[in-house]
Order: sequence, then C-alpha cells, then structure tokens
Amino acid sequence: MTKFKSQGFNNTFKNARKGFRLVLKSEMNIRIHVAIATLVIFLALFLKFSALEFCILLFVIALVIVSEMLNTAIEFALDSIYHNKYSRMVGMAKDISAGAVMFASFISVLIGVILFGSHLLNFI
Repeated sequence: MTKFKSQGFNNTFKNARKGFRLVLKSEMNIRIHVAIATLVIFLALFLKFSALEFCILLFVIALVIVSEMLNTAIEFALDSIYHNKYSRMVGMAKDISAGAVMFASFISVLIGVILFGSHLLNFI
C-alpha cells in the first residue's frame, strides 16, 4: 500500500527517542524548559499538589515542550528546504512558531502562579 517499509512498533519508539535526544542536544531553550519543568515537578511534589493540580501542571509542561519541539522542527525543515538562505516568508514562519512557544510559555507561567500561589502562601 505504501512505498515506505513498515518500521515496526519498537523502531517507532526508537526514532522518537532519537528525535527527543536530538532536540535536547541541539536546542538550549528546550534544555532550559526541561530543567525548569523538573524543578517545578519536585516543588509540586514537595507542596503535595492534588492529582488534578498535578495533571494541570504536567499538561502545561507538555504544552511548552511540545511547542518548542515543533518550533525546532519547523526551523530545521525550512532551513533545509531553503538551504539557509534568507526568505521573508521563512522568517515570518519562524517568527510565528517562536511566538507560539512564547505564548505557551506565558500561559504556563500564569497557570503556575495560580497553582503555586495558594500553596506557597499556605506554606509560609
């Protein structure tokens, strides 16, 4: 049916892990996001977040990391297609994808302030 050979279930996960390692190695911003996410998760565990609060926290962390990964994929793809030559349209696409990451990060910070605010006030 398809001209591509089926990879199999294990190879699919192997390629996904490879992609995650690649973005961790190549992008400083994703390493910053992962480091902050790790600290935030430990703080949430320390403050004994409810299951719902923890799920919301994990969701916004995933939103930021996935948006950063998609931004990186868009940048790599466009750079590859246009051979790193300047194009106004490529610049616009990159700016839009970077804006999506910024928006996801901003919303996650607001949600973090809401979730952690009451816990930290109670802790003090």
